[in-house]
Amino acid sequence: MKIISGPASSELAERVANITGYQSVPVVSKIFPDGELYVRLEGNVSGEEVVIIQTTCPPMQDSKLFQLAFMADAAKCAGANKVMAVVPYFAYARQDKLFLLGEGMSVGTIVRMLGAAGIEGLLTVNIHSASALSGVPFFARSVSAISVLAAYFVDKGYAEAYALAPDKGAMYIAQEAQQVLGGGVGYLSKVRDRYTGQTEQSAEGLDVEGKTVIVFDDIISTGGTIVGAAKILKEQGAERVFAACVHPLLIGDAAKRILDAGVEDIVGTDSVPGPYSKVSLAPLISRQLKALDSV
Repeated sequence: MKIISGPASSELAERVANITGYQSVPVVSKIFPDGELYVRLEGNVSGEEVVIIQTTCPPMQDSKLFQLAFMADAAKCAGANKVMAVVPYFAYARQDKLFLLGEGMSVGTIVRMLGAAGIEGLLTVNIHSASALSGVPFFARSVSAISVLAAYFVDKGYAEAYALAPDKGAMYIAQEAQQVLGGGVGYLSKVRDRYTGQTEQSAEGLDVEGKTVIVFDDIISTGGTIVGAAKILKEQGAERVFAACVHPLLIGDAAKRILDAGVEDIVGTDSVPGPYSKVSLAPLISRQLKALDSV
């Protein structure tokens, strides 16, 4: 097995190659003056099983998706036996259901595109909904990094912290974290307007007074949910508040707004490279690849 280092996840790919011992295949990429993309594999993949590691997070998620498809096609053209993609952040996965008349299901479109490009297996991390991968005509799996995030806080001395989900639907995330932290667990009540996207939060029966609380979520985008949660937690007497997520998109001034709301720190993974990507997914991805390679 060889690791193709996608331009959007080159550091993560190198970490995975170092842990697994699999050979790394560098990629040359550029953008032409007209905005079109170019990629070239700098290594022999003929007769090999290859894994392309390429996140598709903002900004320029469309370009990253095209790079991924081009790398898969290039690997097939170069004689690769099998092409698998590791996509830590899977763009367009939020639209996995039809809510309004006239909508399409974007995640299905992306999966079909990647399959047409030659991808025969897909591994992603905390996809927005597990149902998004149902019906995919090739191997597809989403693994969770929540326990890895929780372990980071244990290492920092926050064992027994209270794990909080931003809403009831995400309670499974907080419960997964609580299995590592060992403290209390709960969720905020949240209602989202389907048209405006605005949410209203409330606390019911939270026992957080004097405690360290970590708000766990799969994605932090604009930060509105976390800002609202921080306000409620402070009103409920929480002593310290942290935010943890697998995918720290942190669009615009989201990080500043969260920190200004009283959150002490934001901890994310390198599914989205940035200043708050403090936990690497490399060990988790490496374990998954080794397990698949042994099958």
